[in-house]
Amino acid sequence: MNWRYRHTVLTLCMLAFFVTYFARLAISPVVPLIVEDFAASNTAIGLALSGMWFAYGFSQFPSGVLADRFGERPVILAAVSGTAVMSVVLAFAPGLVAFGLAAILLGLVAGLHYAVATTLLSRTFEDLGTAIGIHSAGGPLAGLTAPIAAAWVGTRYGWRPAVALAAVVGVPSAAVFYWRVRPTEPRRPDQPMRERVRLEPLFELLSRPSILFSLALAMTGTYVAQGILSFLPTFLVSFRGYSTAAAGTAFSAFFLVRAGAQIGIGRVSDDVGRDVAIGGALLAGGIGTSAFVLVPGLFGVAVGIVLAGVGTSFFSAMDPRFMDALGDAERGAGFGLVRTAYTVVGSAGSLGAGVIADTFGWGVSFLVLGGLFTLAVSAIAVNELFGLGY
Repeated sequence: MNWRYRHTVLTLCMLAFFVTYFARLAISPVVPLIVEDFAASNTAIGLALSGMWFAYGFSQFPSGVLADRFGERPVILAAVSGTAVMSVVLAFAPGLVAFGLAAILLGLVAGLHYAVATTLLSRTFEDLGTAIGIHSAGGPLAGLTAPIAAAWVGTRYGWRPAVALAAVVGVPSAAVFYWRVRPTEPRRPDQPMRERVRLEPLFELLSRPSILFSLALAMTGTYVAQGILSFLPTFLVSFRGYSTAAAGTAFSAFFLVRAGAQIGIGRVSDDVGRDVAIGGALLAGGIGTSAFVLVPGLFGVAVGIVLAGVGTSFFSAMDPRFMDALGDAERGAGFGLVRTAYTVVGSAGSLGAGVIADTFGWGVSFLVLGGLFTLAVSAIAVNELFGLGY
């Protein structure tokens, strides 16, 4: 393959996603340490993490509007540099309330990246599923490194230096992106931003049958993914009896699977079809999440890591499904809007998983997550079987 400028853009967008994901994932391996330090419950920490993911989802739509007005480059730069700054602020939180507020602000700035980067890639790549898969691999790559690094630092120096690690990779990443990525022409530089947030056209877009069905799938899958991403290390410590370091290592293996699955599922969605790729991923996720609870020993954890890793990689086929349903002029703010819709709803997965774990135990919590994956697969099967065309 001859290296071209578009490959530079793709690589640096993936690196930027790595940073914004690293900052959020560095928290999960040290949740037990944070709970102990603040004398908090799983529900309280789950609420803080849901707030972070809610803010992450909420900022997707404004990010698309900002990119349409000013271009993608400054928005992505703000996301990467802001993530580095807020990870340091989070590390200095004196109490649980301050921690929650800092986590929300971290999610807000990190959320500026994904929708804008996807729109930027849609300008230059015809095989969008493959491009999104490669771009999305930045998240699993962060998951491969963040849990091990955070767990190692956390067990030796405490959770505060662990959650600040994102600044180490964020500052140089922002500098390289500024240096190598050229400014882009805004899609709507002269349109007043207040016109982009009028409710009538927003409701019209979200009410389209193909968008509504995709949103239902994405919301369900995201809810499950957030529950797993927020609490898998804690589940392994509390339910399986793993040490913090061993749980962090298993969490990294989970993201190693996701790194390959993101690219593979994106390619399958280009070659075979979006729904085949989405349905296959979600089915694997349902089986894998349940295996964490029902299959004993190391084998059960290994099956769970592989299949749940595949299941939580469905985004690289889901996001192209949305883009297929949007016109070129709608892809900036429109894709940001649907990203906001499904990530905001899905952000409740952290809180939901924490509440069920506190009430009924971690086994029930993860079985509920696995059941929701299976419910989404059933919806796809009904749509295909009866030719509903959603």
